[in-house]
Amino acid sequence: MNLEIIVAVLVIVFALAFDFTNGFHDAANAIASAVSTRALSPRVALTLAAVMNLIGAMLGTAVASTIAKEIVELSHIAPMDQLTIVLAALIGAITWNLLTWWFGLPSSSSHAIIGGLVGAGLSAMLFSGDLFVKWDSVWHKVVEPMFLSPLVGFLGAYIVMIIIQWIFRRANPTKAYKGFRVAQIFSSAALALGHGLQDAQKSMGIIFMACAASGLLGVDGSTDHIPLAIMLMCALAIGAGTFVGGKRIMKTLGSKIIDIDPAKGFSAELVSATVLYVTAYFVKAPISTTHTVTSSILGAGAANKAKAVNWMVARNIVGGWFITMPMAAVIAFVLHEILRLFL
Repeated sequence: MNLEIIVAVLVIVFALAFDFTNGFHDAANAIASAVSTRALSPRVALTLAAVMNLIGAMLGTAVASTIAKEIVELSHIAPMDQLTIVLAALIGAITWNLLTWWFGLPSSSSHAIIGGLVGAGLSAMLFSGDLFVKWDSVWHKVVEPMFLSPLVGFLGAYIVMIIIQWIFRRANPTKAYKGFRVAQIFSSAALALGHGLQDAQKSMGIIFMACAASGLLGVDGSTDHIPLAIMLMCALAIGAGTFVGGKRIMKTLGSKIIDIDPAKGFSAELVSATVLYVTAYFVKAPISTTHTVTSSILGAGAANKAKAVNWMVARNIVGGWFITMPMAAVIAFVLHEILRLFL
C-alpha cells in the first residue's frame, strides 16, 4: 500500500471523526427547545435526532459538491499535496469543534471545516505561490449565507411567533401549549432531518476530495457524483455522534438565551428547518445549522418582548460565530505547515 492510499484512508477516518463530533456538537441545535419545553425527554429526543440525522444525510449531495469543488482548487497539484491540505483542514476543524463543545459554545461545524480548508489552502499558497482558495466562491457560498441565514431565521421566527400569538390570543394557554408540545415532536424531527441534510454533506465533500486525489472507491474527480458508500459512512457517523449527545450546548440553547415555551420552540424549529432545506436544495450553500437555530430562537423570544432575550449570552454566541472560521483557519494553517514537512 503506497503512502497516498494510507494518507487518504487517514483523511477518511478523520472526516468520519469530524462527522461524529459534528453529531454530538450540533445535535443539541435540533432538540434543545423540545427538551426544554418537555415535549420530548432527553433520551427520546437524542434518539429521534440521531435517526433523522441519518436519514437526512442520505437525501442529497449538492452541499457536498460545493465543499469538494468550490472552496479550494486542488486539481492542479500533486495528490499528496491535496491530501495534506485536506488532512490539515479536518484536524483544525475537529480541534475547534472539541474546544467549543467543551466550553458549551454553539459554534458552527460548517464554518470550522470551511475555515480549515481556507487556512490549509493559504499555507499551501505561501509555500508554492499558486492560488488555492476560491475567494469568490467563499464569499458567495459561505460569507453571504453566514450573515443572511441568521437574519432570515431571526425575522422568520419573529413573524411566525407574532402570527401564532395573534391566532391563539384567546386560547387557553394550558391547552395551547399541550398542542404545541405535540407539534414540536414533528418540528424538531424536521430540524434534525435538515441538520443531517446540511452537515453530513460537509464530510461527504471532504472524503470525495480524498478519494479523488488517491483514486479510492473509483472516484477520479471528474464528476460530482458522490458514491453511495461515502454517503452511508457519513450518515452513520453523524447519527452515532448525535446519539452520544450534546447536553452542554443543549443547556445553552434551551435555557440560557430565552425562557422558551412550546410555541416559541415550535416557531424556531419550523423556521430553521425551512431555511436548511431551501439552502441545501436550491442555494446549495453550506450554511450553519447552529447560526440558523440560535437566531431563530432569538427571533421567537424577541416577538414576545425584547427583555425576554438574554442578550448577554446571545452576544457571546454571536462572537463565537465570527471567530470560528478565523480560528479554525489558523489551526489548519499551522497544522499544514507541520504536515507538509513529514508528508
